[in-house]
Amino acid sequence: MRGVSIIGVGTTPFGICEGMSLKELACKACLDALKDAGIDKREIQAFYVGNFISGILVGQETIAPLIANGIGLPKDVPATKVEGACCSGGIALRHGYLLVATGAADFVLVAGVEKMTSASTEKNTEGLASAFDQETEGRTGLTFPGFFALIARRHMHQYGTKPEHLALVSVKNHSNGVSNPRARFRNSVSLDEVMASRIIADPLRLYDCCPISDGAAAAVLCPSDIAASFHPRPVDILAVAQTTGYSATYEMEDPTTLIATVKAAKQAYEMANITPHDVDVAEIHDCFTIAEIVDSEDLGFFPKGRGGFAVEEGQTLLGGKIPINPSGGLISKGHPVGATGLGQIYELVLQLRGEHENQVKDAEIGLAHNLGGTGQLCTVTILRRRV
Repeated sequence: MRGVSIIGVGTTPFGICEGMSLKELACKACLDALKDAGIDKREIQAFYVGNFISGILVGQETIAPLIANGIGLPKDVPATKVEGACCSGGIALRHGYLLVATGAADFVLVAGVEKMTSASTEKNTEGLASAFDQETEGRTGLTFPGFFALIARRHMHQYGTKPEHLALVSVKNHSNGVSNPRARFRNSVSLDEVMASRIIADPLRLYDCCPISDGAAAAVLCPSDIAASFHPRPVDILAVAQTTGYSATYEMEDPTTLIATVKAAKQAYEMANITPHDVDVAEIHDCFTIAEIVDSEDLGFFPKGRGGFAVEEGQTLLGGKIPINPSGGLISKGHPVGATGLGQIYELVLQLRGEHENQVKDAEIGLAHNLGGTGQLCTVTILRRRV
């Protein structure tokens, strides 16, 4: 298989994008990515778009050809929607990567999009709950705050993790979001403010939860050997792994470990021929503060049970051992579920180009971790700055 690189990225802000439809959001991100890549849309040979619940929230399915037509892609270009709950964007990237790596196409456009804020809270809750197994946990009324609250309680019981550890994740990510113009929330919060916010699902409080958002992000992929002729700072894709986890909590041997993340990380590290200690910056799936802690352990950045203590010690800050979510993560940026995976890629490409608002010094290798559902599926992508 041949090397694959990212030569262009585009995004909308994540947040309440009033007056912009789902199609308009996706078209803007795609056109920006094409412009950044310096190629004509007529050169694109395939298009993938990640999306989760457009049918439920905005009554629009079959969105891939709608977006393809909106940006003027040629009619002989296959346009495909992929769905994997909150992991949809990461899966779209993997499909595009494989197409280029195998030589089936030279130029592939990948995108992710979701329009959420125009729907009611009840409709969003219904849509997100469709990721549960409706024959088991879906019948119990379990929600995602409830699921991750169970993980948090068990993590506290097994490892001594404290509510303050969770709160410090929120403090860090909100602080990072202040400088990110793409973030929905650009305000800092104190530890006391997080700890005083209302309970959503004990022990998770309001500031422990990511907000729903609108948004889209996109990237243009091509073979590595020609990438430099399109962009002066192409970013190489070293690995994209996708794995499957359990569909219900009762199936999990240890609810403090999401096995899909562990397996995807192992595959990605082997494919990239690196270890977790080689990663300079990471954008990981902090849909809830406990998720960032568990993710950081499952990805091998910290021993099991030490993720919360690592946050307390400052190891995940911008100047720490492994800066995690310098973009502000889902907690600050928001979580337009279909777009999140490619939003992470956008942030990492800026980091590896040396262009990010919260730049990690001398960042060479970046990791994106995109989780779907209750850990039912996961992608881990590893990127490297061209040296």
